[in-house]
Amino acid sequence: MTDSGLWVTILAGGVGSRFWPLSTPSRPKQLLPLASQDPLIVDTLRRARRLEAEGLRVLTGRDMVAPIQDATGLRDHEFLVEPQAKGTGPVLFWAAWELARENPDAIIVSLHSDHVIRPENVFIDLLRTAARIAATDSLLLTVAVPPDRPETGYGYIRPGEALEAPEGYRAYRVDAFVEKPDPDTARQYVKDGYRWNSGIFVWKARTFLDEVMAHAPEIARGLPALESSGPEAFFEAVENITVDEAVLERSRRVGSIDATFEWDDVGSWEALSRTRGTDGMGNCLHGDVYPIEAAGNIAFADRGRLVLLGVEDLVVVQTGDLTVVLPRTEAPDLKRYLKQLPAHVVNPDGGGEN
Repeated sequence: MTDSGLWVTILAGGVGSRFWPLSTPSRPKQLLPLASQDPLIVDTLRRARRLEAEGLRVLTGRDMVAPIQDATGLRDHEFLVEPQAKGTGPVLFWAAWELARENPDAIIVSLHSDHVIRPENVFIDLLRTAARIAATDSLLLTVAVPPDRPETGYGYIRPGEALEAPEGYRAYRVDAFVEKPDPDTARQYVKDGYRWNSGIFVWKARTFLDEVMAHAPEIARGLPALESSGPEAFFEAVENITVDEAVLERSRRVGSIDATFEWDDVGSWEALSRTRGTDGMGNCLHGDVYPIEAAGNIAFADRGRLVLLGVEDLVVVQTGDLTVVLPRTEAPDLKRYLKQLPAHVVNPDGGGEN
């Protein structure tokens, strides 16, 4: 495989409502500085460009093109703009179809715009190795993460038969994908050697297209519309479905390679203590924050000041004219609380989530 056959797609839709109130439809999670001083999508693009691929496409909704361009400087032709949000299955199929027209031998590395990955050079080496395996074995390859805790917010992979891989890497066929577990099941998965499903994919465009046509009628039925009328007709014809459900859980040509780098999908406020670190009292702080006899808190001051006095294990977020306080233990369930708030409080700009 040469660099000229490699393409990168970046999934950049959605809001990331578990980071409310900082994340809103007009300023979604991928545009927030949650891992470094730069927005997450800027970090992602920096990593992607180190692959020196033939090209790159950001997959997102129409409303997000201008904000992403403002943050990144990307040009219009570097976007594939979804006419409507129908899940990762249809948009990745559309991307593979478009890139296969550009290069019939294209190999696609599919990234998310809101992951934290360190160190970058180890990540790049693994993706190049994954691309060679995907090209040689004609597999849909996922990057699997050996877990360091029983996480209930991730899907898991059960490893199967070993695949040939260079020294220092472990690759295998996937026996099964399993959905987000309850705490007891998550602990058992960790003991049994299951892996987290990172959502990072590597595959030949043609292999992916073939597997969609063979196993995902919810998407395949839209191909005639795509070929004859274009993406708007295609998105009207397909169902809303994830790539995991539509293809990966059904295909027998799915493999994984274990991550050799640190990975986090920054799924909730709780993740900031992992991605940004803590002070001597276990506080994770961003912005103008003053903790006094406070411990184990996550505090994010976007535009004003926060003072924490004698409190423990809270998430405190200040942005604009709104301040939110909740126990750290409840941070993963923030979306449940948002359903009970008036719409004008949750989305003051009047937008909706992709």
